Amino acid sequence: MNANLAVQLAGISKSFPGVVANSNVDLRVKAGEVHALCGENGAGKSTLMKILYGMLQPDSGTIEVDGKPVRFRSPSDAIKAGIGMVHQHFMLADNLTVAENVLLGAEAQHGIGAKARRRIAELATTTGLRVDPNVELARLGVADRQRVEILKVLYRGARVVILDEPTAVLVPQEVDELFGTVREMRGQGYTFLFISHKLDEVRSIADTITVIRRGRCVGTVDPNAVTSRRLAEMMVGTELPDPGTRQSTVTDREILRVDGLTLLAESGDRRVLDEVSLVVHAGEVLGIAGVEGNGQTELVETIMAMRRAASGQVLLGDGAERVDLTPLATLGRREAGIGYVPEDRTRHGLLPSQPLWANRVLGYQSRRPIARGVLLDVAAARADTERIVTEFDVRTPGVEVPAAALSGGNQQKLVMGRELSGEPVLLIASHPTRGVDVGAQAMIWDAIRAAQRGGLAVLLVSADLDELIGLSDTIKVMLRGRLVADADPATVTPEQLGAAMTGAEA
Repeated sequence: MNANLAVQLAGISKSFPGVVANSNVDLRVKAGEVHALCGENGAGKSTLMKILYGMLQPDSGTIEVDGKPVRFRSPSDAIKAGIGMVHQHFMLADNLTVAENVLLGAEAQHGIGAKARRRIAELATTTGLRVDPNVELARLGVADRQRVEILKVLYRGARVVILDEPTAVLVPQEVDELFGTVREMRGQGYTFLFISHKLDEVRSIADTITVIRRGRCVGTVDPNAVTSRRLAEMMVGTELPDPGTRQSTVTDREILRVDGLTLLAESGDRRVLDEVSLVVHAGEVLGIAGVEGNGQTELVETIMAMRRAASGQVLLGDGAERVDLTPLATLGRREAGIGYVPEDRTRHGLLPSQPLWANRVLGYQSRRPIARGVLLDVAAARADTERIVTEFDVRTPGVEVPAAALSGGNQQKLVMGRELSGEPVLLIASHPTRGVDVGAQAMIWDAIRAAQRGGLAVLLVSADLDELIGLSDTIKVMLRGRLVADADPATVTPEQLGAAMTGAEA
């Protein structure tokens, strides 16, 4: 027994049919530290944290909290022992106030009266929440919503807080504020388990880093004694290729022209997109930066005819080959030469319950090699899916496996492989590496760059500013439905880009 340890996992193993998720994993987390957990998607991080939070039970192994053996049969057991988890996708109700969200589900333990609300106000100060707890959640931005999630677990008595990809949707200034909150809370004795794919951020905030690869712990390191590149190599188990020097492939041939695109809110009383115009050339990656909720999603979905524009044109191609896409539906726009990697792959990019080969067919059922006249060639679909699995390193037992069985990174590689296999002239990639690990991220970036060198035009929307700066030839900033600024990726910093995204800098 070690009283200095907030959490100790010893010999944790967990298997699912055909998959070993965790194999004899040991994890020792000191009280009052930020302990980061890194690994590729499917490496076993989430399974391990679900075991610690009581969502899953291990096949073998032991858990100690504050030096005492525990056995969690549910999250409520973990909460009682002082373990809280802030999930990547927030679990909040927009129509309730901050205080009501915090109280929801905890009424039996703490009541709903004045004493409970005073406690919420005290904890709001601890987390740096800068709003009145009586404010309706719908009025809050992403960063304050995240603080509300932290507030919820603290209110339930958590002293150990699991943060799952907490910076995925934050701009740099918000990341700095979150890290300030974490450091202040660490000084008050709170312990954090920090899961992230952003290795520079991990090295900035963590006191200790543990790397998990294919279900096993491969090392625990001091962030001051390891580089981000070395961490990435520990995660993937091999040396990463040198990124080298990029050379411009931008031509003067227009591929996409958007003129005066305007989209009204469903209520009709405001413009979600306000006369947006842009041009993407062959061999160019045009990046769109913006805080979520400023129109980027609507821009992409309007270009893809998933939303009906109030006015404006969408044109594809150049010269005599130019096609007016405005009257075409989504399938017609895809058939005209647009590949589309959607923001939410499970809603708009995949059929989760269907086998991989059926997902290869999705959106390409009228084109070769999938279609033979008006008939579907299932054998060709299976064969081409096997090619994508090989070329894009989709880790799967076979093409009959349902898409839902793949990790997020492997799902994304399948979607990217499908969209690039259609030989598009334009690829619209919306958050193409959100939630994927460093190995899948490198593979997706390489695929985009290779296609770009072949003349593909790319419209890239991403909340990852390093991704935008690293891939884009030009960056446009979107704020309140308008394109408000241009940035040169060769000179702009993430901080400058973040300032423009929040309206702090023109």
